[in-house]
Amino acid sequence: MPSNKAGIIPRLCLRSAFPSFPVSPLNERPMSSALRPSACPGLLRIVQALDGGICRIKLNGGSITAVQADIVASAAERFASGVIEATNRANLQIRGIGSTHGPLIDSLMASGLGPTTAAGDDVRNLMLSPGAGIDRTMLFDTRPLAERILDTLQGNARFHDLSAKFAVQLDGGESLAMLEHPHDLWLSAFEQDGEKRWAFGLAGCPTDTSAGSVALNDGHALVVAVLDMFLEVARPEQTRMRHLLAEHSREILLNRLAERLSIQAMTDWRRTLDSRPLHIGAHPQAEAGVVYVGAVPPLGRLDPVMLRGAAQLAARFGDGTLRFTPWQSLLLPTVRNEDAAEVIRSLERMGLFCDPDQSLTRMIACTGSSGCSKSLAETKGDALQMAALLKRHGQVLNVHLSGCSRSCAAAHIAPVTLLAVAPGHYDLYFRDAAQPGFGALHARHLTIEAVAALLDARSRSPLDA
Repeated sequence: MPSNKAGIIPRLCLRSAFPSFPVSPLNERPMSSALRPSACPGLLRIVQALDGGICRIKLNGGSITAVQADIVASAAERFASGVIEATNRANLQIRGIGSTHGPLIDSLMASGLGPTTAAGDDVRNLMLSPGAGIDRTMLFDTRPLAERILDTLQGNARFHDLSAKFAVQLDGGESLAMLEHPHDLWLSAFEQDGEKRWAFGLAGCPTDTSAGSVALNDGHALVVAVLDMFLEVARPEQTRMRHLLAEHSREILLNRLAERLSIQAMTDWRRTLDSRPLHIGAHPQAEAGVVYVGAVPPLGRLDPVMLRGAAQLAARFGDGTLRFTPWQSLLLPTVRNEDAAEVIRSLERMGLFCDPDQSLTRMIACTGSSGCSKSLAETKGDALQMAALLKRHGQVLNVHLSGCSRSCAAAHIAPVTLLAVAPGHYDLYFRDAAQPGFGALHARHLTIEAVAALLDARSRSPLDA
């Protein structure tokens, strides 16, 4: 049963959201059969941090309507500190929530942003491309399949035993796709001899070697089969697919899957990674005459004015929705070509960035010591200083500042990582596929100024040309 720090959900809120939801009348906490203990925040589970409670809103496919975005902005104003975060799984978080949780949760549930079942909130970890259904290079519109998978995850009690971190990715072959975040199961659309199929893999990314493929119509069956197999084979302490693969060979697991559906062996296919920053600025959609406009809030943080303003632009110039991305940014889809420049100007006036040549568009930083007791440095402030120094040197680099080794802000390994060791001091790592963790350690205990000077000198070295 959740402790106070894991969030207490008032009886009124849960009864209005879920009329049959079991609640203890003595302490007004949800019974353990409905909401289990976890350190991961959710919409129904407010987790305490140094700067107040955190509520994580899991967005279906990363998408939110303009009306829902306005409700999130209002909830952050009324019940929290006004800090709204775009996460690296294309979700939203409200930070700085006070002791009263019920009205905040009620307002979000009433807007359709919550789970269909209380226990289903934890398992809604399904990531799509932000360009699903609109990307010019997509092979398959993943949204209908995603909706079916989410219904299955929430509606089948056996899947509620999955870890709150267990995650699935659907890749429809879009150019705009995050292919570096590891998932417990990934599916990636490809075409073979005129037939579209799903390549899939366990505990990795679509850029890894695939484990096999199934017919396009078997995508849902594959997800169900993998989840069933995992729950049957894994011990309680094995919460992620990588834990299972540490004890069982991939071949053994694939053989078990092959008993449930037709799998074609395929070990020579990999998804190619597009390194262009397609989540920033205006880019053509599959439909002629329209673009999506991508904008990056500084270090992934929005205030209510930013979110509400972006929602108003989406309603006026777009299709009335916003899409959040794994790069901690947002998209306004279906903007007419002739309106794109005005939308970009408006977003930039709000404080968002729409130019990929701006340093802060490539900078990632965790919450830092102002909001997290585990962080050894004020990473947000240090990142702003780093961005200013890189701008002075004319550099735009992908840099990740992490206050501790947990790497909460980035699910993938960045080209450059600064790991805090003390306030204002970091160890510097460069990504290296041959090295575990953040990569190759280059220097220790550097100030932000020293890091910027070192990165500038490295960029000018002929060895790195």
